[in-house]
Amino acid sequence: MRRGGGGGGGGGGRGHGNYTNPCLTMHQPWASLLVYGIKRIEGRSWTTPIRGRLWIHAATKVPEEDTIKAMEDFYREIYAVNGITDLKFPEHYPVSRLLGCVEVVGCVKCEDLASWEAVPEGVRLEGQTDFCWLCEQPQKLLVPFEMRGYQGVYNLERKIHEAAIRGLVPVKGPMPVKFPLPNPQDPFSLKPGSISVGFSDNKASVVEKSEGLSAAIAGARAAAKQFNKKDQNLVSNTTTNSYSNSTSSGRPDSQSLEEDKMLESCSVGGSGEEASVPSKTEQLNPIQCEESSCRGQTREDLKQIPGASAKIFAAAVRGLKQS
Repeated sequence: MRRGGGGGGGGGGRGHGNYTNPCLTMHQPWASLLVYGIKRIEGRSWTTPIRGRLWIHAATKVPEEDTIKAMEDFYREIYAVNGITDLKFPEHYPVSRLLGCVEVVGCVKCEDLASWEAVPEGVRLEGQTDFCWLCEQPQKLLVPFEMRGYQGVYNLERKIHEAAIRGLVPVKGPMPVKFPLPNPQDPFSLKPGSISVGFSDNKASVVEKSEGLSAAIAGARAAAKQFNKKDQNLVSNTTTNSYSNSTSSGRPDSQSLEEDKMLESCSVGGSGEEASVPSKTEQLNPIQCEESSCRGQTREDLKQIPGASAKIFAAAVRGLKQS
C-alpha cells in the first residue's frame, strides 16, 4: 500500500490518507479541460479516496499539438451527441501550475457509467477507463500559479491553499451535470457497483457511434497511450541511469534510489490523464520553469517545441481498420 497523503504538501498515495485539501496532478490538456467544465469524468485505474473538493494541478509535460487536437475533437464529438456544437476550449494549456478545482461526488465503474440512464449520452461516452471519478462544479483560478506536484492524491500546502481559495471563480461548462446519489444522505453512496443496485430499473441503451465519433474515441485513446508510453520510458531510463551512477561510485546513491522508488511505484493508467510519473524535479524540488512555460503556451508556441509528432490520428485510423 502506498503512503497516505500527508500534510504540508507531502507526496500522496492512492490508498487511505488524511486528506484536508486534496490535490491531483494531471497532464495537459486533460487538466485544463476538467477545470473548464468540458471534461466531467476523470478516468483512473483506481478508485477515488475522497469526496468533495479536489484541486487540479497541471504537470510539467508540455502537450503536443496533436494531443490537444485529438482531445478537443473527442469532446466536440461527444457533446454533439447531445446537440451541443459550440464549444469554447482554453486558449492556453499552462504547465507546472495550480489551475483550480472540481467537486468529486462519486466513483463508478466504466461499464456502469456507460449504461446509466440518469446522465446524458455524452457523459456516458467519456468513461474510457476502469474507474470514473464523477466531477461537478468546476472552478478556476483567475491567476494560475506555480507549485510543485506529486504522484497520486496529496494535500496542498496550507499557504498555497489559503492563497488559492481567494482566487477562485465559478466556471459554467457547456453542459453541467448533476449526478444523482443512490442515497442522498450518504455522500459516499455513489461508488463502484452502486448504480446497478440503486438504479436497477434505470438502464440505458448503448449509444450508437457514428464514424466520426468512433474515430474521435480512437484518437483520444491514442493520445493517452502515447503519454503512457513516454511515462514508462521515463521510469526505465531513470532506473538505468541511477543504477549506473550509483555503481560507478562504488556505493548506492540514496537520493537516486529514493527517486527511482517513487517513479517505479507509479501506476500509469490507460487514460493518459493520470500524471503519476512526474519528473524528478517536480517530485523533490520546487518547479523551476522558464518564463514561457510559466505563462502557458499558445498553439503556435507548441508547434515550435522540438520532438517527433505523436501521429495520433494515424494510429487511430490504423486501430479502426484493424477492428
